[in-house]
Amino acid sequence: IAPDQEVRILLLGLDNAGKTTLLKQLASEDISHITPTQGFNIKSVQSQGFKLNVWDIGGQRKIRPYWRNYFENTDVLELAELLEEEKLSGVPVLIFANKQDLMTAAPASEIAEGLNLHIIRDRIWQIQACSAMTGEGVQIPTSLCKEVLPG
Repeated sequence: IAPDQEVRILLLGLDNAGKTTLLKQLASEDISHITPTQGFNIKSVQSQGFKLNVWDIGGQRKIRPYWRNYFENTDVLELAELLEEEKLSGVPVLIFANKQDLMTAAPASEIAEGLNLHIIRDRIWQIQACSAMTGEGVQIPTSLCKEVLPG
């Protein structure tokens, strides 16, 4: 894979899910001062031979209707509820089971079961346990990047 291969990733999730912390961990940035995202954040991150263009979109209820404005040319999707969107047909899904550093966090297997991920047949999907606070498990799998690139 050429080092200039670019993958566009749309990072979606509910308010306070840890999206911006995940983004900053991916970019190896300080996570000590994070405030709710009012619009969106974009970062380009080099990872395992890929240039990841990650779009972190705010999760507040009033912002969610605008999510569909970002669907065009998205290579990786990170929220299972959007599987029915026509513009995202066939786009691989990565679900971060975030906040695993908390005692109350549900394990990734339980989340996968709750979201019925096993019935997804029209695209590649993966669930990944992580903690955006500690950085553990915070990476985009190479297999998903390869899936969206030609050749």
